[in-house]
Amino acid sequence: MCGISGFFLINNYDSHRESLQTLKNMTNVLKHRGPNASGYWSSERDNIYLGHRRLSIIDLSDSANQPMSSSENRYVIIFNGEIYNFKKLKDELKSLFNVKFKTQSDTEVILELIVQYGFRKALDKITGMFSLAVWDKKEKNLYLAIDPLGKKPLYWSVDDKKLIFASEIKSILKFKSFKKTLNYQSLSEFFRFSYIKAPNTIFNGLNKLEP
Repeated sequence: MCGISGFFLINNYDSHRESLQTLKNMTNVLKHRGPNASGYWSSERDNIYLGHRRLSIIDLSDSANQPMSSSENRYVIIFNGEIYNFKKLKDELKSLFNVKFKTQSDTEVILELIVQYGFRKALDKITGMFSLAVWDKKEKNLYLAIDPLGKKPLYWSVDDKKLIFASEIKSILKFKSFKKTLNYQSLSEFFRFSYIKAPNTIFNGLNKLEP
């Protein structure tokens, strides 16, 4: 289990230094999900900030730490989960596109699938449980996705100034301008059924990404 967090600022009202500190605060809350390493990536020009807490399982080396950039440096990923067919996909990338891998991780396989096939087709090839965020430096697009069964959670909030996302709600609550107001419909639903159906959460303006 790992933890991911990040945000995209449409209007950057804080300094880059302040935004980086916010990212670290959000990411450190997820330490229990990933005790082995922490990592941060940001672009002050594009106002994008990505954080990761890592639980090392497949590739234990530092080279597999995240955020991770693709070989041609177009994409940056933060990823939580496990890809069951990554070895088969890795062999496919080697044989069809002569991709040279630097790690033994499934994270790098996802990245190179995106490079060769694009984001949506790459996800269609993956079998596993995951939540991930990918930044496309060329097109300035941020992609968020979770697995088809929704095993790995991802929460998000958006308004006219920002998009915030994280593996857990308490990480998003560390973003200082997020306003915590109860969603009473969700509260009623919880008391009736003992859970809150996605995409709703206990807070207004905070959503759970659907499979």
